Amino acid sequence: MTKILCVVGARPNFMKIAPLMDALKGHPRLSGILVHTGQHYDEAMSKSFFDDLRIPKPDLNLDVGSGTHAAQTAHIMETFEPVVTAQRPDLVLVVGDVNSTLACSVTAAKLLVPVAHVEAGLRSFDRTMPEEINRLVTDAVSDLLFTTEQSAAENLLKEGVPAEKIHFVGNVMIDTLVRHLDAAKRSRMLEQLMLTPRGYALVTLHRPSNVDHAEGVREMLAAFRRLAERVPIVFPIHPRTRQRLADFGLEREVSAIPHLTLTEPLGYLDFLQLMRHAALVLTDSGGIQEETTYLGVPCLTLRDNTERPVTVTHGTNRLIGRLNAQRIMAEADRILAGGAGATRIPALWDGHAAQRIVEILDRWAQARAKTTSC
Repeated sequence: MTKILCVVGARPNFMKIAPLMDALKGHPRLSGILVHTGQHYDEAMSKSFFDDLRIPKPDLNLDVGSGTHAAQTAHIMETFEPVVTAQRPDLVLVVGDVNSTLACSVTAAKLLVPVAHVEAGLRSFDRTMPEEINRLVTDAVSDLLFTTEQSAAENLLKEGVPAEKIHFVGNVMIDTLVRHLDAAKRSRMLEQLMLTPRGYALVTLHRPSNVDHAEGVREMLAAFRRLAERVPIVFPIHPRTRQRLADFGLEREVSAIPHLTLTEPLGYLDFLQLMRHAALVLTDSGGIQEETTYLGVPCLTLRDNTERPVTVTHGTNRLIGRLNAQRIMAEADRILAGGAGATRIPALWDGHAAQRIVEILDRWAQARAKTTSC
């Protein structure tokens, strides 16, 4: 058996690892061992996703918790190194671009253990984003690079990655979405919040560039006031964003906005149900750009760039820059007036990316075994 340590750490990882663990289950030649670094560790950010997505209980949990980027990354490396030494895996598989992805890929590479990166090659070309640094370093030390769109392969080739290491497989995030669409229909979130399909806006905001400055948060609230005159707004609020509202003394101002509902972070199925029926989504999340593209839901991304350009060229996504109430409303008015435009689902976003990845891992393992035996 080829032993693969599969690493997750934060909420965006969970949707990506779920179909991979399922595809590895019962494989005759590949054995997946799930390692949870504990980068996201509270109920809303971790356990509920494991339950919703039926991810098996982690074989190992490192319980690293929160901290600065440097402290958290260092702690993950310190705790992951003895795991790799004890487990002696044939491969470490990492997903996405969080600190756990960087820390575990570098640790494995230094121990001369091959690394596979799922969602490789995505680039925003904005190094002020911590995730961009994580992506660049992880790809630099990876032996197998699995991509979700053509631009990712082009980026890797420009960076000198050999073509034989790059594999276009599709999007495991979409695997999870496709698999859980029917289950999401059982969610009662629309009824609980008294919403009608295509009759509300859904918001997620958490990036420091949007929420760490009082001026930006006030601009966000100005946009909410104007948008709420058109449609109700649902805002599952990230703990970071809630803390910033308190820091800036804006909690009362938020509560005074009519038709704005703040909720705690939602489980995957409840959020998927809200997302699929929204009139539009406002976000600064990477994964939501992909999910709304598949669902055909208009998405306004409150960032100056995206590492997922296919969601703009093929999908429903529009980049509108950082928080700007006037521009948000101009785009929202266009969408609500029926001006979303035609879109198409990107190639290989078909629900079978994990299966393709496991088939490639199997061929890689068999070829490696032959080389070793010679």
